[in-house]
Amino acid sequence: MRNDILISRLPMAALMAATLMVATPAMAKKQPVVSGPPITMSDAFRTNVQAAEAALKARDVATAGTRISALSPTNDFESYVAAGLRFQLAAQRNDVQAKRIALTDMFKTTSVPRTDAPRLRYVAGYLSYMVGNYDDATAQLDYAKTLGYDGVDATMLRADIALRRNKPKEARPFVQAAIAQQKASGQAVPLAWIDRAISMAYQAGDWTEVGQLYRDRLNQQDGNQQWRSALVNYQAAAELEPQLQLDLYRLQAANGAMASERDYQNYAQAAEKSGYYAEAKAIIEAGRSAGKLTPTQSVTSQLLKSVTPKAVKEIGALPAQAKKAATSSNGKDALAVADSYFSLSQFPQAVEQYRLALSKGGVDAGRTNARLGVALARSGDLTNAQTTLAQVTGNWTAIAGFWTLWAEHQNRKAG
Repeated sequence: MRNDILISRLPMAALMAATLMVATPAMAKKQPVVSGPPITMSDAFRTNVQAAEAALKARDVATAGTRISALSPTNDFESYVAAGLRFQLAAQRNDVQAKRIALTDMFKTTSVPRTDAPRLRYVAGYLSYMVGNYDDATAQLDYAKTLGYDGVDATMLRADIALRRNKPKEARPFVQAAIAQQKASGQAVPLAWIDRAISMAYQAGDWTEVGQLYRDRLNQQDGNQQWRSALVNYQAAAELEPQLQLDLYRLQAANGAMASERDYQNYAQAAEKSGYYAEAKAIIEAGRSAGKLTPTQSVTSQLLKSVTPKAVKEIGALPAQAKKAATSSNGKDALAVADSYFSLSQFPQAVEQYRLALSKGGVDAGRTNARLGVALARSGDLTNAQTTLAQVTGNWTAIAGFWTLWAEHQNRKAG
């Protein structure tokens, strides 16, 4: 994981102001009042410093190196300035070890501005990490924290250190904390962080977090391929029961994310096993229309032959089943009828029956509310859909979460 920091542009405005050097744009915006030990430099030292700075600005590292090597500090502030110039030279040379040594020399002085010290300690930790000194990196991060620096970059660096030490369990809480910090700041969480967190949650078997992280990812990238990857990967890992799997296949189809023969075949088989023969028939035919399935594809051809007559009976039996559900003492019959209407994409009728099932009771409220919310969303009632899906608890929470995200995205598109 990369901590994107520009450590070559350290906050050294105090040093620059004192030596009358030309500051970088980032430094020029900040001209703090210099406080601390007296700023004293001999005229000769100042002249050599200005020459070194000019060479650094011109990126003439050879001349800058010669000028900096010739510096002979005689007091604390001159030592601080010389170390700062060595750091800048090392940065231009991409010499990480030399940058770390220069920082150590700066810390030996009393001239480091108090406002810069916390960040500089973090940078020291980062450089120690880069050269493989993880003990010192951790010590520097701890020191930076005591000085008040505990930014998200420091949190992610702690995660990287744990990973370099092959301790993923120790790294995971830091990644989680960094993501929380980033969200709290109102900034988008880098996708690389989310992907790392997903991998760690997978290893931990934390499917609730896996689902949430995939939803976080889809909030940033919600193309067809992203939906397919999220749903397929989540489903494969979480070992969901058949009805939960089926609703994820339905969501995949609703997003236009059916991309392969396997997608259509798995969806059709899941629908058939749940007794939704017309839905299985429809998905096979959709797969053929999309060019993902062919009449010679044996598994789905045999499945289509089997479900076709059953689909006719399934549809024909619905009126009688609905009539029975209306007089039933509990909501189980109404739930079965609602699921059948749902499988036929007759969502308004499904909504009516799900509400009847809930009013009569005796049904799994999580499953019923989840499918009621989806049916409302597919009917175009996105507001009530989100309200209903928010009530879902238990095993159906993750499914409701994915469908809630779908409803939110539909709402944005409509807006």
